[in-house]
Amino acid sequence: MRNRTSIYLFTVPALLVLALFFVHPILLTFDMSLTSFKGIGEAKDVGWSNYERIFTRDRYLQEVWVTLRYTVIVVSALTVTGLFFATVLHRLPLIRNFSRAALYTPAMMSFVVVGYIWQFLYSPINGGINVAMRDLGLGAFEQNWLGDPDLALYSIAFTQIWMFTGFTCAIFLAGFAGIPEEIGEAGRLEGASPWQSFWYLELPLLGPSITVAVILTTIGTLQTFELPFILTKGGPDGATRMLSIEIIDNLFGQYKFGFASALSIVMLIIVLAVAFIQNKLLRERENVT
Repeated sequence: MRNRTSIYLFTVPALLVLALFFVHPILLTFDMSLTSFKGIGEAKDVGWSNYERIFTRDRYLQEVWVTLRYTVIVVSALTVTGLFFATVLHRLPLIRNFSRAALYTPAMMSFVVVGYIWQFLYSPINGGINVAMRDLGLGAFEQNWLGDPDLALYSIAFTQIWMFTGFTCAIFLAGFAGIPEEIGEAGRLEGASPWQSFWYLELPLLGPSITVAVILTTIGTLQTFELPFILTKGGPDGATRMLSIEIIDNLFGQYKFGFASALSIVMLIIVLAVAFIQNKLLRERENVT
């Protein structure tokens, strides 16, 4: 009993830090979301009107939909591409370290730097992508990558996928490192092809890595702000206006602190709900496999 009490006491500092820097700010934000505070003066209590405005206007519901759609695109692609490169590098130990470092380099770059680089590449006139297509005789495939409402969201998503493929690849490589070599040897002795070894032996054992990769990339993508802001500022025609951009615009552009706080609480609920559902489903999948 004494040892158990000592263990609980050791958690007190961590719980205090969590309460001070996480729970307390959330409570203050929720309290502000029930007001019409504009940064100065007295905060007037408006009840649930900020939340009613969010859920009764198509504009904000559309932004939630754009955020979720963008997240599905990015997380799905990052999981597949990261797993692909990790699988290839796992079988090529001679180039593994160099390739892993090269793939991870974009993730260490600033969002601002990456955003402006790809803004130049996507430029419809002299951008690197369209110029390369003209030089290769593929001028018919030139696009206004950031100016077309049907393409802009996918263009931004591709930039984030390019940036963080190395991150998910590193997670899966760590998962591969934890698979006993005896399992691969047993598969080869049974005559399993490389594809069969991956699908029936390695992939089920990568369940914990898949869970970590999906949850981390989902949480990060739901809060994405820098890339869509730099590349399109939410345009064209609101096609890339995500919830994070709306929050910043209301907070620092229109000084609607109360409404921005309500949007932030809605985003927090979405992030927690999605992460909880993903964790539950993926953990169940791990137990089944």
